[in-house]
Amino acid sequence: MTCRVELVYDHDCPNVDEARAALLHAFAQVGVSLVWVEWDRKAPDSPAYVRGYGSPTILVNGKDVAGAQPGTGVDCCRVYSSDERGLRGIPPVELIVAALRTNSAEYSTVQKEVTS
Repeated sequence: MTCRVELVYDHDCPNVDEARAALLHAFAQVGVSLVWVEWDRKAPDSPAYVRGYGSPTILVNGKDVAGAQPGTGVDCCRVYSSDERGLRGIPPVELIVAALRTNSAEYSTVQKEVTS
């Protein structure tokens, strides 16, 4: 599986460590290598597209796991809806797992078509 996973955050965000833990759980459930890129939204070397997301945001192949679109002038904390726990500051692990599985399935299909 080849997915580009990115964690977008603000350095002072209180939910970043919990978002990292959610990523670890999701990777373990899907059974893939624990690899992702982290971007501090305000760092000068961060790409422009990450500045349009609140903190923390998890992108899989450039798409937000919760379906949000980037905005302009966004400088905020993210809030995610979780059926079991109400509103939280991190995406539910299930959303991350679903994004990883969907993207790995799409990648597998493309690989089969190319190699056939």
